Amino acid sequence: MKCHGESWENPSTSEAANIRSFQEFWPYYVRQHSHPRTRVLHALGSVFAVVLFGAAFATSLWLLIAVPIVGYAFAWYAHFFVEHNKPATFGHPFYSLFADYRMLFLMMAGRMDDEVAKHAVAL
Repeated sequence: MKCHGESWENPSTSEAANIRSFQEFWPYYVRQHSHPRTRVLHALGSVFAVVLFGAAFATSLWLLIAVPIVGYAFAWYAHFFVEHNKPATFGHPFYSLFADYRMLFLMMAGRMDDEVAKHAVAL
């Protein structure tokens, strides 16, 4: 399937299938988030999910249903319309969730661009 001239398929699908630890997953995850807009949209979704999680305990636990919807809506939009790849969530949901927050904290510390450069694939 094509969108805007680029493939929806991850360029390293076989790489993702062979991941056995978070240490192996992280470089793959970083490469799947190479565009700054993708990272910003992920950060927004992650922050809104945390805020909504807290609001659920302050108001109504029914809001907990919306936490993953809000969190993933921003991320999946970024993958499908900015990065043009499939979210890592589909193959590695727990590693992906942990990596989302690691990326958020690295962004807040101003260190995520260094991670992207470190794990970039040489063309």
